[in-house]
Amino acid sequence: MPVPARRLPSWAWVTGLTAGAIIVVGALTVQADKGPHPTATATGAKPAASASADAKPSASPSATPEAPPVPDASGAGRRIVYSLGQDRVWLVDADDAARRTFTVWPGSVDPASGSYTVSLRKDATTGSDGVEIEHIIYFSAKSGVDIAFSNAVDGSSPPPASGAPTGGIRMPKADGAALWAFGATGTKVRVVE
Repeated sequence: MPVPARRLPSWAWVTGLTAGAIIVVGALTVQADKGPHPTATATGAKPAASASADAKPSASPSATPEAPPVPDASGAGRRIVYSLGQDRVWLVDADDAARRTFTVWPGSVDPASGSYTVSLRKDATTGSDGVEIEHIIYFSAKSGVDIAFSNAVDGSSPPPASGAPTGGIRMPKADGAALWAFGATGTKVRVVE
């Protein structure tokens, strides 16, 4: 007479599935801790101007075959590098490799060249131009104007300066999200010419 097959108790199935889920979550956490990674569009695409034809970056996206290298004399280690002359930001990991780079729309008040740290982060607010913004990362002030990276909630470029001093350095929405994930309070920011 054949011996009937034994079934595993339900607690064994639950325990096995729970252990598997914990391993997967742990692996994803380790991967996420390594920071943002470049994407095909993140390294060479320029932001598209949607609110103004007078914005500095190109009005239509145009991928470049190779992203500009991180500027010399921009420091070492994990940092955000902002070039005033190129209107470009690099997110640089601890191994000095640029993980992402993108062009930005600067405000009318530029920070002085030098080293800073991220001092304050805000999820969302209204910019001095009346536009709803998010992912605000403050790192400097000049002539009483706070200087911060941010992106418009609707993804638009900033309107032309109306004469009021503005310190917002705007970027496309996807780049703002990447910078937000990268730039925790205390992260080094290096501003170069």
